[in-house]
Amino acid sequence: MILLIVAGIVVLAIIGLLVWAVSLYNRFFSLKNTHEATLGQIKVALKKRLDMIEQLLGAVKSYAAFEKDTLERVTAMRASVGSAGAGDLAGIEAESRSMLGRLFAVMENYPDLKTSQTVTSLMDSVKQVEDEIARQRYTANNVAEQFNTMMDTIPSNFIGKFAGLIKLQYLEFAGEDIEKRPDISF
Repeated sequence: MILLIVAGIVVLAIIGLLVWAVSLYNRFFSLKNTHEATLGQIKVALKKRLDMIEQLLGAVKSYAAFEKDTLERVTAMRASVGSAGAGDLAGIEAESRSMLGRLFAVMENYPDLKTSQTVTSLMDSVKQVEDEIARQRYTANNVAEQFNTMMDTIPSNFIGKFAGLIKLQYLEFAGEDIEKRPDISF
């Protein structure tokens, strides 16, 4: 009878450990999927930004002879956003931010352009996209931090290593320009 009770306790302990391990495993994949979804949202926001740059270029080119090269680069970057990984997004972010800054500089030279309803509307949209990129980047890095903490701490790191998981990459947009949003006020 005692042997049966001990066997029952051992079986319950094993079942408890298995349930706990499965819950950790599921938490890892929940965080991983959230991170991937957030990266997808960042890609969508970057595409929106590039669309707006393209629209602003259209509005500006009637006032100024803007580089044809810029439009071609925007088009190429739009195509690359879909297949970009977390590391590639930093380069796309930096280049699109730089283009936006140059576009604003051209617009500064044309006071009539600043008062154009189309340009004003696009500028408001750019502000919203900039805020969206910042929010999604924060979310992606927050999820990566939770995931990476689980990968670094005992006992969840055993489950992560057993599942063959590796730490998630943080989104780090390089350069001094990222510290300051583009100046889009007139």
